[in-house]
Amino acid sequence: MTDSRKKLDRREFFSKALAGAGAVAVLGRLGKPAGLDAQTSPAGATAGPLLTRALGKTGITLPIVNMGVMNADNPELVRKAYELGIRHFDTAAGYQRGRNEEMVGRVLEELKARDKAVITTKVAIPPDRRESMSPAELKAAFIKVFEGSLRRLRTDYVDMLYIHDVSRVEDLKRQGFQDALAELKARKKVRFVGFSTHRNMGPCLDEAVRGGFYEVVLVAFNYAMSEDAGLRRSLENASAKGIGLVAMKTQCMQSWYKEGLPAEQQAFYGGSILQTAVLKWVLQHKFIHGAVPGFTTFGELEEDVAVGRDLTLTPEEKRFLSDRKIKLAMAHCVQCGGCLETCPAGVDTPTLMRAHMYLRYPNVFQAKETLASLPAGRGLDRCVSCGSCRARCRGRIDIGKRIEQLKLHFA
Repeated sequence: MTDSRKKLDRREFFSKALAGAGAVAVLGRLGKPAGLDAQTSPAGATAGPLLTRALGKTGITLPIVNMGVMNADNPELVRKAYELGIRHFDTAAGYQRGRNEEMVGRVLEELKARDKAVITTKVAIPPDRRESMSPAELKAAFIKVFEGSLRRLRTDYVDMLYIHDVSRVEDLKRQGFQDALAELKARKKVRFVGFSTHRNMGPCLDEAVRGGFYEVVLVAFNYAMSEDAGLRRSLENASAKGIGLVAMKTQCMQSWYKEGLPAEQQAFYGGSILQTAVLKWVLQHKFIHGAVPGFTTFGELEEDVAVGRDLTLTPEEKRFLSDRKIKLAMAHCVQCGGCLETCPAGVDTPTLMRAHMYLRYPNVFQAKETLASLPAGRGLDRCVSCGSCRARCRGRIDIGKRIEQLKLHFA
């Protein structure tokens, strides 16, 4: 985002006089009781507080709308989010090569707000390295990355720490991961432990319930998954067992998904109704305890905070969500894995589609990191030699076209 665009977003934001938030309850350091952090609203503001929910059995109560910081590069956006009542900031060691964590840490330090905020970060160990390391090596590598996160975040602990990008049940059972998380928790460097998941989410959630080790999960959940009854059952069961569930990828219909749609369906991507309707849909599911939408402008922050104050669907939003053409228009990869068997080269096509999503956010760093996580022969390197892509999506995604766009940037 250019400086001029940032300034314009900020002018647009303040011209609408977005109101501040009321009190929200959060836990401070481990062992401290929950306290109310009352934020005064900006002059002239009249809007009420953000709605809150308990995060499983963690004892934390948070606003239902918070901040996925991954794509944000403007510290003033983080600052304004805090001033409006957002208290949970979700980042990761790899986001923007560490600069994302640095931004969060610096802003919270300047606000003197560390004990009033909930920080989540993630440690990513690529799948091929997970398998090749001994438990002791995996533990050491995980802790080393996390110690860098603490330095960048300017804190001596985080509230939640995730194993980043888990799609296999086997990874949740790895001794090296569990030993690292258990040690960091015992040293009071981490309050609650969990994992993030984009694919094979139902079985991973079921394992979290069965194993009883993980306390929080960051899960992709959006309107494109509205007919996935199996995932819903797993989410409901995990919530009932006390696991804290935070939703990501909530606003699944970014404007660039309209590529290739008929003109009459492209109209669905205009205006703010799309963003507010699908976020409300996610949060109307009580088994979801909160969401971390990845807003990057002050206008998007305004929309998301408004949803956090009132989940009631407007008549226009109800019509939007009930229109079958809306569902047919969706081109969001739900990471079902159905395309895997259609690629004769054995490429991990779902991960390529996730890298493409990051590229179009745009977040080139995250796209590159996602591609780099794939072992040789299963990523874009294997696609370079293909004359035409034979992988096919069960939905409406043109896999070949998106892979060609990845090639233009990275091959």
